[in-house]
Amino acid sequence: MLKLLRPAVTRILTPLGRALARRGISPNVVTAFGTFGTVAAALFFYPRGELFPGTVVITIFVLADLLDGVMARMGGEGSLWGAFLDSTLDRVGDAGIFSGLVIWFMVSGQRTLAAVALFCLVAGALVSYVKARAEGLGLNCDVGLAERPERLVVGLVSAGLGGLGVPYVLAAGLWLLAVASVVTVVQRLLHVRRQAASAAAGTLRSPGER
Repeated sequence: MLKLLRPAVTRILTPLGRALARRGISPNVVTAFGTFGTVAAALFFYPRGELFPGTVVITIFVLADLLDGVMARMGGEGSLWGAFLDSTLDRVGDAGIFSGLVIWFMVSGQRTLAAVALFCLVAGALVSYVKARAEGLGLNCDVGLAERPERLVVGLVSAGLGGLGVPYVLAAGLWLLAVASVVTVVQRLLHVRRQAASAAAGTLRSPGER
């Protein structure tokens, strides 16, 4: 669903990206700005229990994750450094969001949900690490139930609705995210294992080969 929505969002963001590019603002600056805004908003609003306004502000900054890509494609400025920076700062942004939730749960005495949110943070980082490590070995790892966009949507929507007073939605969203993250890690491990086994078999020579 998110992949289908990306072209529409890209069309919406293109005029803004073009305007920023004309002013000499690089995609990397947009990436850093979006991450800083995400972390600042999460650590300001969430620990105070202001989940809905915090989610709205965070969502605005998260859109920078799409905007920097739009600008890079328009200006032909895609680079290894840009891709590396984007992936690295994605982890920082995720850490800010879930750290804010963990603090809020601890302050409000919801220790079980604090543990679940912390697990979501660690599991999300592991999901990304498995893919990065596999691709570093030259293997494909573009599989999984809950990639970063899905994790962000589930986390932010559940936090926003929880901030509006919808009962149980935040807890349900975090538990769903925790389970989906574990499933994704397992999916990626099995996918890489199959590729590694095939590659190893391909290196073995049959008895008739010289």
